[in-house]
Amino acid sequence: MPNEETDVVVVGAGQAGIAMSEHLTAAGVPHVVLERHRIAERWRSERWDSLVANGPAWHDRFPNMEFAGVDPDAFATKEQVAEYFAAYAEKFGAPVRTGVEVTSARRHEGRPGFRVETSEGAIDARFVVAATGPFQRPVIPPIVPEDAGPLQLHSSGYRNPAQLPDGAVLVVGAGSSGVQIADELRRSGRRVFLSVGAHDRPPRRYRGRDFCWWLGVLGLWDMETPPQGAEHVSIAVSGARGGHTVDFRRLAEDGVELLGMTASHRDGVLGFACDLAANIRAGDEKYLAVLRQADAYVRRNGLDLPEEPEAHRLGPLPESATAPRLELDLAEAGVSTIVWATGYSADYGWLEADTFDERGRPVHKRGIAAEEGVYFLGLPWLSRRGSSFIWGVWHDARHIADHIATRRSYLAFDGADRTAPAPADDAQH
Repeated sequence: MPNEETDVVVVGAGQAGIAMSEHLTAAGVPHVVLERHRIAERWRSERWDSLVANGPAWHDRFPNMEFAGVDPDAFATKEQVAEYFAAYAEKFGAPVRTGVEVTSARRHEGRPGFRVETSEGAIDARFVVAATGPFQRPVIPPIVPEDAGPLQLHSSGYRNPAQLPDGAVLVVGAGSSGVQIADELRRSGRRVFLSVGAHDRPPRRYRGRDFCWWLGVLGLWDMETPPQGAEHVSIAVSGARGGHTVDFRRLAEDGVELLGMTASHRDGVLGFACDLAANIRAGDEKYLAVLRQADAYVRRNGLDLPEEPEAHRLGPLPESATAPRLELDLAEAGVSTIVWATGYSADYGWLEADTFDERGRPVHKRGIAAEEGVYFLGLPWLSRRGSSFIWGVWHDARHIADHIATRRSYLAFDGADRTAPAPADDAQH
């Protein structure tokens, strides 16, 4: 039986794959989208029960469809987000095949394109788009041995407080996942420790506007290069309980014991870096920097937005920061569970292409890989700060679709047609 043929194979049907399919469809490019589970599966089954989007519904969406039944200023639940992408794909008839796993993609010998092997047979394609995003393989640092005593799980495996054994919980990680899980566990009556590393802490709202709006008008979403050392810094922001600014001082007041970065383990005792105060202050400075830029923008443009002088007053550091605990005996503290909210790594084991660096990271320019015919989509800072966000991935996908359409035009040239294909934009060549 001959292999199936198409122009583009898109691997992954999350927000990146659906955005890619929309733009390829609009450009008339034949393609398939392969997804080993369901559309937006990670939103469905790899997040905790109470998770909501971190941005309001007016912002965290694609341009051509609003969320159904969600107030624009509200934060969609994870189920609503997953159903949004499924409905969006149906809206334009995205050629998504669910339950199909891609096992390998390798370049043909002596002719253009790739052989894509899947659980349902092989597909020959001229182009391959890796739209699997940044959240592929949960990372748990090799600090605490598996047999040390407490249950250890990644935040992707956490669902709700009732899932965990009785006892105290240590949450490692101060990004959105870590702070929201720690807060939920404390509200359920648990004793909670939170290990806080470097983080970015923007205001949820300021002067009546959400931080997503402020980052937009201030041009911060369009930053093309992350600040030095901030490529993988966690963002502590929350849409939980209607949305609120993450405040480590408030978490401490509510009973969460703050710790520095988790550094070591020996004989049931965890060691922590003496960096808690510095980490909180660095997050404070990033928070205040946004407020200062917002105030300057209001003055410069004569906007009638209410002042919030109290937002600039942070108060003293909690005692856990000024007199930090540097060790924690897990058994003595009654810690029965460690939740590692420590992020993810990429997994491109299926993609056999010469476009990865010595650490296995994709080598690309705005998603266009060093290996001809390969593209990446949905990665942080792919082209700008907003690239891994729902609206940002949509714009990146349009750029990649334009690049593919232009390449197809050149490849279709047979010498008879003297009309040169027009480049989609100057950045493609």
